[in-house]
Formats: sequence, C-alpha cells, structure tokens
Amino acid sequence: MDQTPMHEASLTKNPADPRAILSDPLLNKGTAFTQAERDRLGLHGLLPSHVSTISGQIDRRIAVLRAFSTPFEKYAFLRDLQDTNETLFYALLAQHRAELLPLVYTPTVGEACVRFSEIYRRPRGLFLSYPLKGRLRQILADLPFEDVEVICVTDGERILGLGDQGAGGMGIPIGKLSLYTDCAGIDPARTLPILLDTGTDNQARLENPLYVGWRNRRVRGADYDAFIEEFVEAVQERWPGALLQWEDFAGPNAVALLSRYRDRLPSFNDDIQGTAATALAAILSAERLAGINLSQHKILLFGAGAAGCGIASLLVGELEARGLSHDAARGCIYGVDRDGLIIEGVNVAIPGQALIARPEAEAAEWLASGKAPGLIETIERAQPAVLIGTSGQFGAFDEPVVRAMAQHHERPIILPLSNPGTRSEATAGDVQAWSDGRAIIGTGSPSEGGDGAVTQVNNVYIFPGIGLGALVSGATRITEAMFAEAAKALASLRSEGGSDALFPPSEQLADVANTVALSVCKVAERDLGATPPADGWENAIARRRWVPAYRDDLLSVE
Repeated sequence: MDQTPMHEASLTKNPADPRAILSDPLLNKGTAFTQAERDRLGLHGLLPSHVSTISGQIDRRIAVLRAFSTPFEKYAFLRDLQDTNETLFYALLAQHRAELLPLVYTPTVGEACVRFSEIYRRPRGLFLSYPLKGRLRQILADLPFEDVEVICVTDGERILGLGDQGAGGMGIPIGKLSLYTDCAGIDPARTLPILLDTGTDNQARLENPLYVGWRNRRVRGADYDAFIEEFVEAVQERWPGALLQWEDFAGPNAVALLSRYRDRLPSFNDDIQGTAATALAAILSAERLAGINLSQHKILLFGAGAAGCGIASLLVGELEARGLSHDAARGCIYGVDRDGLIIEGVNVAIPGQALIARPEAEAAEWLASGKAPGLIETIERAQPAVLIGTSGQFGAFDEPVVRAMAQHHERPIILPLSNPGTRSEATAGDVQAWSDGRAIIGTGSPSEGGDGAVTQVNNVYIFPGIGLGALVSGATRITEAMFAEAAKALASLRSEGGSDALFPPSEQLADVANTVALSVCKVAERDLGATPPADGWENAIARRRWVPAYRDDLLSVE
C-alpha cells in the first residue's frame, strides 16, 4: 500500500495557503516551523517569532498539562492537542506514556464518554447516524480518506461498565486508535474512528440540551441489522482489506456481529477476543508466579457476558492444548452470572455460557435450596485457584470472597478486570490486605496495592499488536489462534525476579506490540499462507512503524 500520508493532499492542492497547513493536525508544527518554512509557506505573522524544537514543545505541553487539577481536564487538554498538532500529541504520549496512558484511555476515557458532548470541538472520525441509511456507500465514497487501514467502530451501547452513552461512545474509538498509533506505530492518517449512531436509550443523554447525537431511542432488530450490513458493505467497497475492530457493542450484538462478519473481512471484537487474550496472558504469567499447573486447578469467572465467555473459550483451548479432553477442559471452568452458578438446563442465558455450564446432575445437590449458588458458595465448593471478574459489579470481591480464595491456596490469583474503577470488583489494596499479601493481582484499571501499583490487565497489551501483525502479514482473517498465540507471547515477556508484575511496564508497550505482532504474522504464515518477506517478519514490522517526528519535506512540496 502507498505510504504517502493522506493529509498531504491539503498541502499539495494549495501550498500557498498557510491556514490549510496550520489547521491540519498532521502537517501543523506550531512554533516548530523553521524560518525557511515560514518564508516559503507564508506563515510569518501567524506564529510567535520563537522557533522551537519538538523537545521544547513537549516540555511546554507537559508543564501545562500537570497544572490541571482533574484527570478530565487533562483529557480535554490532550484531545485538543491531538486535534491541532497530532505529531506533537504522539511525541508527548511516547515520552510520558506511563503518566498519560490513564488519561488518554482507561480509566479517564469513561468520564470522557459520559461528558463527550461538553467538550466536542472539532470533527474527528465519522458519525454515521441511522437517518443516513441508504446513503452510507456514497458518503464514504465522497470522503477524502484514501488509505484507511484500521477502523475502530462502536454504537456506544455498552461503554466500559457505564452502559449506553450514545454518541458519547465515540471517545472509545478515538482512544483505541490513539493507542494503535502510540504502541503499534500505525500512521494516524490511516486510522479512522467511527460512531454508528443508532440512537440511545439513555434518558439523561436524550434530555441533555448539549447532546450531539441523534435524539431517538435505539433502533433494534432487522432495521439495526440492515444498517450494520450497509455499513460493512460500504467499508469493504471503500477500503478493501482494512482492519475493522468492533468495540463496546452490547453483549448480544457483539457476539452476533463477530460471528456474522469475522470471515467476511479482517475484523475482531476487542471486548470479547482482546479481553480474552489479555486475561489468558495474565493467568499464564500468574500461573508461573504461583507455581501451579492450570490443568490441575479450577478457574472461576464472575460475570459471564460476552467478555467472560470469550475468556472461557480461550481458556478451554489452552487446556486442550495441554492434553485435556474437551469435556475435562470445560470442567475446569466455573461461571457465575447474575442468576448464580451457570448450570445446564437451568440458567444458561446466552449461547456462549453453554461451554462452561455445569452438568445439571453434578449441580443437583447445589440446587437443594431452590436456586443456583452464588459467588461465595461456588468458591467454597469448587475451591478455584483463579478468580476473574468481568461483571461490572463494584465491590463484588469483598472480604469474605477474597478470604475464601486465600483459604485454599497459598497464592490465589485474583483478577478484578471490570472498567472503569467505579465498576471494578475490588481494589488491589483491599485484595492484598484481605489475602494477607499472598494474592497475585491484576486489575482492569490502574490500582495501587500496599507495595505500589499492580499490573493493569488492559487490552492495550494485545490489540495494537494484533492490528500491526494483521497489516504486516496481509491477513485476510483474524483468527482465534492469533489471539491464543498473542497471549502466550505477552506472557513470555513477564520480567523474572521478585516482582509480582504480570506484564512489562507500560513504557515498553511498543516492544510488546512488536512481540505480539510477530506472533500474529507467524500464525498468518502457518494457517493462512502469508508469505514472509525475504528479510523476515521482524524487519517488516520495524519498517511498518510510523514515528512522531515533524516532516522535513514541506519546503519541497510544489
């Protein structure tokens, strides 16, 4: 694919118009335009006389950001920077990733989605609302985006654990694609966030005079499916081969869309598959720390929606790869949802839960009280070594739950993964205290234990590398094997020593993405017939990376 930035069009069409350059976030350098560039492009008078370096601009921007008092204010500042000088935004993020990652994405992006309409300033991405049905193909055809490679799309119905945010859900694709660029080096000019605005059932959004979305109840059923189908067909026609990431759709839609489109174009659902791979990687790392063999222990999933079922599916595959039969692998996993322990013929609510439903005969004694056992009773009976939370129920892993886990295992593995922190099943500090410091902990949002920060088990460790590997290898499908191998690749990066860290620190996310991408390329070669370049996949991955540095060719453009 041609590597000429799509934003070059605005420069070549009218290079004498300085406003076109200053208003294009991928061309704008701000005070870093040189004197020669200011002469050639007619920028004198539009900028202060000082000529800065990008390093000096980073120092200035980080000082301003640190002066804000709340994470939301910092998020708004960063979004404004991204919309005015994208190169500087990514250079700042790369240099201060550990500090800025929680602002650009989890957990601050949750509040940003709730308050999206308050800070909406400049267009970014596409808002395709339901009233535009029948016109999507023409709308996409008329857009100036020629070389889109990665699309992240949501309908805003299930934003983190916060529920339906309607058009405010656009904050998620914007944030995800920022991480594709920062971690995997995907050229931001080739990424596209999309909000499919099919309405909202959030009454507060509908009644908010600032709300920027389509003010209608959600479209559902056949009309919804037809709108999604029109969108996918338009994407395939406009950008054939582009990677499509489904993000934060409600559980039933998420599962249905993944099943319907996974073989039609390179696509995956991060909430299902990315979460599963990240969780599996955390469990594999924790397994080594705890000195246990997963195939000889029980695993309990609390919250068996789309994300929980995705984790279960990948876990079953891992246990089968270790030599267990399918039934034996299934038997290692317990699932507890809103109606208690999932039992065949009793309370299987969605198809994915059937994989881990306990046989009714096995659970007969448990049902003596007339209802399926809840979380604490299941722990006491099954004595799992691993407890995973994807429920969105704040505080569900309370002291009795944690102590029950610690009663039967020297080093229980406890992973409250729900986001944001206001929906997390437990804080790291509480789990550490209630387990007497013995638990191995990973949390979905940043969390502090008595010994400092614990591992954030966040999908950012997986999805950027999946996308990078798919693009480098030219994969026509994103397969389950890619996620399984990505999880193992990530788990292999856990630093040895006395630390309980499950993953490398966020400063190393670019290296993590490279490692995950390499595993994807190898699966694409093995299973899909992808041909490695003469100098190997590693070099192809390195060549593919975009670096946040100002272009030095503006003077030569005619």
